[in-house]
Amino acid sequence: MEYQNHLGTSEGRRHRDLTPLRMCRGLMCLLVLLSTAFMMLVFFGFMGAVMLRLFSIHYSRKTTSFFFGAWLALWPFLFEKINKTKVFFSGETVPARERVLLIANHRTEVDWMYLWDLALRKGRQGYIKYILKSSLMKLPVFGWGFHILEFISVERKWEVDESTMRQMLSTFEDPQDPLWLALFPEGTDYTEQKCIRNQKYAAEKGLPILKNVLLPRTKGFCACLEELRGSLDAVYDVTIGYKHRCPTFMDNVYGVDPSEVHIHVRRIRLDEIPTSEDEISSWLMDTYRLKDQLLSNFYIEGHFPHQGTEGDLSTVKCLVNCVAVIALISFCMYLTFFTSFFFKMYVSLVCAYLASATYFNIRPLPIVGLLKA
Repeated sequence: MEYQNHLGTSEGRRHRDLTPLRMCRGLMCLLVLLSTAFMMLVFFGFMGAVMLRLFSIHYSRKTTSFFFGAWLALWPFLFEKINKTKVFFSGETVPARERVLLIANHRTEVDWMYLWDLALRKGRQGYIKYILKSSLMKLPVFGWGFHILEFISVERKWEVDESTMRQMLSTFEDPQDPLWLALFPEGTDYTEQKCIRNQKYAAEKGLPILKNVLLPRTKGFCACLEELRGSLDAVYDVTIGYKHRCPTFMDNVYGVDPSEVHIHVRRIRLDEIPTSEDEISSWLMDTYRLKDQLLSNFYIEGHFPHQGTEGDLSTVKCLVNCVAVIALISFCMYLTFFTSFFFKMYVSLVCAYLASATYFNIRPLPIVGLLKA
């Protein structure tokens, strides 16, 4: 019973002690990730997502996804190879090349980062896009990256978000563009206090009383299905569980938690999901009731059913990718700091553009399309 109570909580002793060595290693990795992200945005993000987009949205996305996919692969390398966090996959083995809408429980602030571990195994880490709260777009450097990668920011007020969200979703309808669109229907990460308030609300409204997840907000999910149903292959229902302590962002950086991440995947065909908004809302509520039971069993047994659907990452491939990214970014840094004034001016202008484009949500349209209009 003690094991069950502490499994996946944010309290309790860390899995590994935070030693000076772990702290220094983690901060060094974070510095590498931040510096490579900045240079990747300035040199390849701007050229791919801005300049190339003036001629073709499709090839702009492919180019941007290629370079940023290489950078995003550094995070699973940090988690699984450097920090030695074990990531277990269970449920169904999903095809590698599908356009999908992905829904996941939101246990902690870093759930979305572990979806990269699954996407990397499917060669889709550069094509995953998130629906996230607008305050994250204000983060330095990372906010620019979220904008370049076309993440959808929301205020979590449907009357404010609906038009913006539907407009962004309409740009993802081309079946030729690979897409993994990730949504956390709970709208916020799980805490005991939020759960208690949620249960009280559910009791008043006659909704399911959930213990391990919060009640899903259905409007965003319905909008995603309405706009993209014709171009999606499936919906992936993902459930994430942690041993033995839910990690924070810095826990991940230092490698002190979690000891294990368990990811259960259920693939759902589009024809299994209703079409009317009320029926979709009821379907999502039932899905979260099943997800709640799945997590209850996980906290008792320590694993999800049908474990072992995905293999380990290749250490050699991870190292080759890491060396290639660092070498490429090192060359860009050399151009910026040790060559002509032109590169310094270029970096300054691109930073100014990215800051303003992210703030005002500016994305250029192809010149051909503008001329036709």
